[in-house]
Amino acid sequence: MPQRLKRRRYMSLVVVCVAVFGLAAAVGPVASSGAAPANCDTQVNDTPSKLLPCITTEDLWAHMQAFQAIADANPVDGHASRNSGEPGYKASADYVAKLMTEAGYNVTIQTYKFFYFAFSGIPLFSEISPTPHNYAIANEWNPGQSIGTTTADLQPAGGIVIPPTPTSSSSSGCTAADFTSFVAGRIALIQRGACNFGVKVLNAQAAGASGVIIFNEGNPGRTSVLSGSLIDAAGNRIVPTIPVAFTSFDIGNNLRNEYLQAIAAGTALPVMNLTIKGVVDPNRDDYNVIAESKGGDKNHVLVVDAHLDAIFGAGMLDNASGSATILDIAQQMKNVNPLNKLRFIWFGGEELGLLGSAYYVNNLSSTEASHIGYDLDADVTATPNYVVGVLDPAGVDLFGRTVTQTFPNRVYKASTVARDQAIDYFNSIGLNHELFSPVGTDAFSFNAIGIPASGLLTGQDCCKSQEEVNLFGGSVGNFEGNIPSFDGGCVDNPFLWCDNLSNNDPKVLTFMSKAFADMTVRMAFDNKVMSASNNAVFKPKLPESEPSKRYPAK
Repeated sequence: MPQRLKRRRYMSLVVVCVAVFGLAAAVGPVASSGAAPANCDTQVNDTPSKLLPCITTEDLWAHMQAFQAIADANPVDGHASRNSGEPGYKASADYVAKLMTEAGYNVTIQTYKFFYFAFSGIPLFSEISPTPHNYAIANEWNPGQSIGTTTADLQPAGGIVIPPTPTSSSSSGCTAADFTSFVAGRIALIQRGACNFGVKVLNAQAAGASGVIIFNEGNPGRTSVLSGSLIDAAGNRIVPTIPVAFTSFDIGNNLRNEYLQAIAAGTALPVMNLTIKGVVDPNRDDYNVIAESKGGDKNHVLVVDAHLDAIFGAGMLDNASGSATILDIAQQMKNVNPLNKLRFIWFGGEELGLLGSAYYVNNLSSTEASHIGYDLDADVTATPNYVVGVLDPAGVDLFGRTVTQTFPNRVYKASTVARDQAIDYFNSIGLNHELFSPVGTDAFSFNAIGIPASGLLTGQDCCKSQEEVNLFGGSVGNFEGNIPSFDGGCVDNPFLWCDNLSNNDPKVLTFMSKAFADMTVRMAFDNKVMSASNNAVFKPKLPESEPSKRYPAK
């Protein structure tokens, strides 16, 4: 799913290793898509009319069952997992590599390093006194990527602006002066605003704080429970050795009022508890699986990708579904000698900031990059409460619904070719569609170096609007996990572990996979866009990890 900086969980030191190749656990319903032609395995599926009937629910669901079995066989902290840097992800990569090798592709596994953080157990945030309360994770607070335990008095930092102004004006905790009268050992209460969250935490830690609570600023759009990235003034990731909690404006303001009332009455200060445990590995291995067709023009490469990594567990919707989509298409095209060389890639680290795709494009030579004519990205293809999303460089961001990035015409114009193919296909089967930006998907990494791209996604049930219900049916807001909010759900919230096989609709998976197969086989034989030699390719430095709107830096 479009990239978000997510909180990670602890990687268990005890790993249960189970052979899963060929394993398909009998889990969940299978929707019939009609029987596949008997000769799918032997015929040359080089046209939509041949390929699409061979894309069946049964085959797609078998891959989904195998990914679930892999997650179940490799639990982390007691929960099924396929997160990057964890055994279930490596087993997923091995599963894909094995099947693609058997299908006759040239397979390589590209290894890269990344910064791994995972929570151990469920973080705790509570008020001991004067109003005892255990705050519910995700609904009332979110833990920052930090490690520590403290039970201590609360003290607000300087610079808090209450009532908040119509626009952001607080600079609470941004300078050492905001902690001039701070008593060492206490938990610092800090308001959002002006500087990176990591700067606030570093200042608090330097003043002797044993923990930090950062509450939202209170301006329009800055009131709810937030989750933030802990980065310093230079944009570098930090992992504080004191626990850090993020919460809403109302909760933070109530705690501040309790403190002020205690000071005025001369009574005991509010006492809080914060417990966050985790593991940090700044040099963890992660993997991209690359499978290339033996045939096709090596000077005109079509990349077909999906991210293989999960977030917060099994990651069956996000993104075993997209991974299964391209895996089945690749298998069904094994006998095809395409005009353009096919390069199927399963990327790691998408959920952590497009790590795998950024590493891949940044390590291409200029010649290698210039030979990639197009990218197609499958990013979530089985959402029960679905939208039919088509990637368009001029589209809106999935979450913010604004255009956050523009691309040069050489990228945009060519990207519309596969985009329009998808639209034509959905029109042909009577489905509406909407356009989304590639920003936050692995397609963005290709657009960013001048390579045109499109792709498909079915969205997250957390974020479906009434307008989308009018287009696609279903319901407004959340379906995954039954969380009563517009912005929640299995794939967005930690510590729920509910993005399992049952969180996918096999019927949606089937029609989206057929649509993606239609795009793939058409672009495999494209002799116009793919053979163009005047597409300028450039190589800006892509961030290995950056804050998103959902998990901001400040």
